[in-house]
Amino acid sequence: MGEMIQFKRPDGRAGSGYLAVPSHGEAAPGVVVVQEWWGLQAQIKGVADRFAEAGFRALAPDLYEGRIARDAGEASQMMNGLDFVDAAQQDVRGAVRHLKMSGGKVAVTGFCMGGAITLIAAVHVPECDAAVCFYGIPPEEAADPRSVRVPFQGHFADQDGWCNPKAVNDLEKGLASAAVPAEIHRYAAQHAFFNEQRPEVHDPAAATLAWERSIKFLRKHLG
Repeated sequence: MGEMIQFKRPDGRAGSGYLAVPSHGEAAPGVVVVQEWWGLQAQIKGVADRFAEAGFRALAPDLYEGRIARDAGEASQMMNGLDFVDAAQQDVRGAVRHLKMSGGKVAVTGFCMGGAITLIAAVHVPECDAAVCFYGIPPEEAADPRSVRVPFQGHFADQDGWCNPKAVNDLEKGLASAAVPAEIHRYAAQHAFFNEQRPEVHDPAAATLAWERSIKFLRKHLG
């Protein structure tokens, strides 16, 4: 459904990403889809396609510049080499601006690593209008949840060694001090439960419910 495009980052450099658009025109609201630690692979492109089918213009920036991890070890190395704040302020912000050129509001969503970058964008990307985070929490020094400036929705698994229940509770407490609508949803599932290409952790029921909640939230806050 989609195609690879280039867009301009705030620093003037060219960014690239996968763009999927709905059939009813270019004035639809936009969603920037931020990849997991694997890279901009088929699964993330498929999520962008699903957003287009739901009526959104979706752009997934390629944070690894064409590289895709072959295994968890390589994915970890690539993620650890990425500056999350820079990715949010340059690639994600550039993607948000690109979608805004066609009009309408634009949200940021992301998964795992992309979920953490989504929270950073909710604090540091002024053009972002809403954020939907899937099981990703950055260090507080990168994005203090009390400083989130847009409507925020989070989806987290109870069985998660990274975004563990305490970390999610702390995030929720911080968001309670932000002057924006914020909601956290928890699922009896494992980290990466939304990724259908990982059958060892994918939870279809949780993924379906999280998707329905996300679409309802985005339609409410993007129009």
